[in-house]
Amino acid sequence: MNKEITFEDLGFRDYKEVWEYQEERFREILDIKIQNRRTGSTSPTPNYFLFVEHPHVYTLGKSGDLANLLVSEEQLSERGATFYKINRGGDITYHGPGQVVGYPILDLDNFFTDIHKYLRFLEEMVILTLDDYGLKATRSKGETGVWLDVGTPKARKICAMGVRASRWVTMHGFALNVNTDLSYFDLMIPCGIQDKGVTSLSRELGRHVPMSEVKTRLKTHFENLFEVGTSGK
Repeated sequence: MNKEITFEDLGFRDYKEVWEYQEERFREILDIKIQNRRTGSTSPTPNYFLFVEHPHVYTLGKSGDLANLLVSEEQLSERGATFYKINRGGDITYHGPGQVVGYPILDLDNFFTDIHKYLRFLEEMVILTLDDYGLKATRSKGETGVWLDVGTPKARKICAMGVRASRWVTMHGFALNVNTDLSYFDLMIPCGIQDKGVTSLSRELGRHVPMSEVKTRLKTHFENLFEVGTSGK
């Protein structure tokens, strides 16, 4: 098993460009696994963890409802946003400037073959990061992601998640609102959930939060939870 993870911070990149890059890494791992099975070989599979910040974009998961996008694509264009139907789970999600988006592309055969555990680890990574800032975040039963004040009228989501997995290889991931313009969430019903709001780290703290600082904390907690080392920059 290969528990080394190649870490890449892609900076500010177009969604479609990074989606295609994810697909390349995803296919690379799958091809090795298929070849190993066919030939009986044991070539190690690589693992990747990508950080990126996207221009304004809305994505709809394969089980999502287009009715949860409240405006037309023309109106999105007027706000400088794009829209894609994609191959992850979950409903509609927004990505944009000031948001840390993370894409772990892992062969879970290198770690554990349990998608539910994988999602709980990603949530825990975010929960621990928010705790570093004095925020007590939790899960919401039956709703993937990370929330504040669950079970109260003030419940609000701070991190969305949606993944795809094939042969235990993952792609897509999480989006943590750090310094995000939350007005863009008004153009949709986030993740199809109507009775809870959204928030960001900067709104909760009342100040701008350095993105690099948040990424460092996320990466540290990821490494500890998955008991791995990372290389790259």
